[in-house]
Amino acid sequence: MKDLRRYLVLKYIQYLVLSSSNAISTLLGLLGSFYTIIILQSAKVSSKSTAVLISSLAKADILVSVSAVSEMVVWTFDVTISSTAFTSALLQNLLTANTHISCLLLSCVAFEAYLITFFPTESRHLRTVKKARLTSRIIWILVTAECALFQMDDLLKASSTSAPTCSPCVLLFHFSSTAAALLRSLSYLLGILLRIVNVYIYYKIFFSMSNRSTLKTK
Repeated sequence: MKDLRRYLVLKYIQYLVLSSSNAISTLLGLLGSFYTIIILQSAKVSSKSTAVLISSLAKADILVSVSAVSEMVVWTFDVTISSTAFTSALLQNLLTANTHISCLLLSCVAFEAYLITFFPTESRHLRTVKKARLTSRIIWILVTAECALFQMDDLLKASSTSAPTCSPCVLLFHFSSTAAALLRSLSYLLGILLRIVNVYIYYKIFFSMSNRSTLKTK
């Protein structure tokens, strides 16, 4: 569990502390996720809701791996891509999906830690493996739908110059562009809110544990 806690700290720094990921934090995150996936396969790790959320968090880095490997293949072997705009947008949207999934899952872990600290008995029915899996599945579905909209918007923008002005695609273009812009603004605001909420949760947990330690020493 100590290794899992270190992994969570690394992920919190990568996604909720740093304004944007850099090469070092991304590489450390990938290595940490790979190591965590191996740890979670061990029989020594009990199957709890927190482990389910952490497992889903580690698997989200597969999106980063796909994006990184694709860029390395293109750069190393000088591969010619027929649709550069589509591919570059897809790789960027994979990174966006990874960030959003990770932030949401980290917030779920923080919320669960809050429940364990302040409402251990009352929240037991909420902190089940089944509900953790359902939560992870919902997050993946929502973020996949979000990035599918982003991908469609990027694709329509790339092909808008050759599209006829009377085409029904124009309506689709305006709809997807407006929806994508609203969703990007919402994602940005939600990201700020999640940072604030996570800081508040761990602030409360830290001082609660400190007060308990003080009472025990008296």
